[in-house]
Amino acid sequence: MNKYLLISFLILVSMFGQNGEAGAQKMNYKQLRHKMVKEQIAARGINDKNVIKAMQKVERHLFVPSQFRHLAYSDSPLPIGFGQTISQPYIVGIMTQLLDINPDSKVLEIGTGSGYQAAILGELCKEVYSIEIVEGLALKAKSTIESLNYDNLHLKWGDGYMGWEEHAPYDAIIVTCSPSKIPQPLIDQLGENGNLVIPIGAKNVKSLVLLKKIDGELVRKDVIPVRFVPMIDEKGREY
Repeated sequence: MNKYLLISFLILVSMFGQNGEAGAQKMNYKQLRHKMVKEQIAARGINDKNVIKAMQKVERHLFVPSQFRHLAYSDSPLPIGFGQTISQPYIVGIMTQLLDINPDSKVLEIGTGSGYQAAILGELCKEVYSIEIVEGLALKAKSTIESLNYDNLHLKWGDGYMGWEEHAPYDAIIVTCSPSKIPQPLIDQLGENGNLVIPIGAKNVKSLVLLKKIDGELVRKDVIPVRFVPMIDEKGREY
C-alpha cells in the first residue's frame, strides 16, 4: 500500500472532478478487470488458476469510493477513507497465492479495509474471518460484503493484533497492515502446516514475508519489498 503512488491518482481525480463517476459508468468494468488480471497478475507470475479466476470474478470497483471507480483496475493502491488504502491488485494476487489455500481452508484476515481481499478469499475457501480496527471501514466493508451475498465471510470490528482466538486454529492467516514484528497471538492461532503472510519491518523498510508453521516452529521466507499502512491499536498507536 504505497501511499506515495497515490499522489498521481489524486491529481488525476482533481482533473476529472465530478465527471469521474460519469466516466466510470461508461467503462466496461468486466473488460477492464480481465485486462487487469492479464497484464498485472498473470504477466507477473501469479499462476494459481483459482486465484486468477477469483480476481477475474470479484468486482474491485465496488470496493472503492465512487470518485475513484474509474481507476479501480489501475496498477496502484487507492484511497478508501480514514487514511487507509485498498492494495495494488498485484499485491492482493501474490499474497493470496502465497496462502496456498483450498476450498476446505479456514482463513483469518487482519485488516479488512474495503473488504476486497476478503471477497477474493471468500471465492477460494470455506470460511473467512476478518478483523478491522477502523470502525467506519469495518461498517462499510460489512455493508458491501452483505450486498454481494457472501455467507462465508465473517467480519468484526476489533484489534487485529490479538487475532480471533474463538475460531482458531486457522489454515492460513493474511495480514494487510504492517506491524514492526510478528504478533505472537497470530503465531499461536496459526495451525500446523499453516501459512502466515505478513508485511513486517522497520517504518520505511518493509518485507512481505511468508511464514510456515512446521512442528510448531516458523520457517521464514522473505518474498518482496512492500509498503503498507501500519498496524494500529484502538487508540491509533502503531504496533
